[in-house]
Amino acid sequence: MTHVSESNGPNTSRHGQVITDPQERIEMMEALYRQYGGTGKSVQNRLHFIRKKYAWIGVVGFARFIKRTLDILIAGYVLLMVLPLMALVAILIKLTDGGPVFFWQKRVGKWGKEFPFPKFRSMIDNAEAIKASILNQSDHQNSITFKMKRDPRITWIGRIIRKYSIDELPQLWSVLKGDMSIVGPRPPVPAEVSKYSLKDRRRLDVKPGLTCTWQISGRSDIPFEQQVKLDTEYIESQSLWLDIRILFKTIPAVISGRGAY
Repeated sequence: MTHVSESNGPNTSRHGQVITDPQERIEMMEALYRQYGGTGKSVQNRLHFIRKKYAWIGVVGFARFIKRTLDILIAGYVLLMVLPLMALVAILIKLTDGGPVFFWQKRVGKWGKEFPFPKFRSMIDNAEAIKASILNQSDHQNSITFKMKRDPRITWIGRIIRKYSIDELPQLWSVLKGDMSIVGPRPPVPAEVSKYSLKDRRRLDVKPGLTCTWQISGRSDIPFEQQVKLDTEYIESQSLWLDIRILFKTIPAVISGRGAY
């Protein structure tokens, strides 16, 4: 498959530097139009501009079609295979404390669009209300993200399903809906995005995913700054083969449970 990257198109300067400022992108597109398609230019230049424009649209569109098709096929197949496991987990969660089986959050997806994000509930029912009182105990000190290895809010069944990422299985439905992809940066919560710098927002340039580069490199042990770096590298070099490699590496990462808490 043709290598597709955000940096191959209008998001990259002539020197190869990634452009994240929307105004810079607009100015660059206007400069391209003046060079190849503006009034007074030769027919040859205008045709050259049009050919390059639609060739780029065709390549990107085909890549997105392939990725979306694979998302639907993989998510649908896996969902059917794990339905018995999901039914068992739902029963155990319900028997633990009688609370809801699913925990729903708002997460931020591509270009800042919020969407409903489901997980199997792994914490006590009022976990969000308690979070404010334990923020200072986060293992990600001075960070945008909150991660705690010995989080007292997690239930016994919650520790098991979090270690092996079973709590994430309901997100296969989000993939089928089109809110998420199989591979892509993990979707953040709105409170985290509100603290993002312009550089951090680069993570929102693509559809979020179930697994990503830092998920197979240590998961929650990876600090936020390194997560952003790995996500940006993925966005700028994404391809079908990279997605396949990440998928295959996800299996041993899930089985080992390293960095899952």
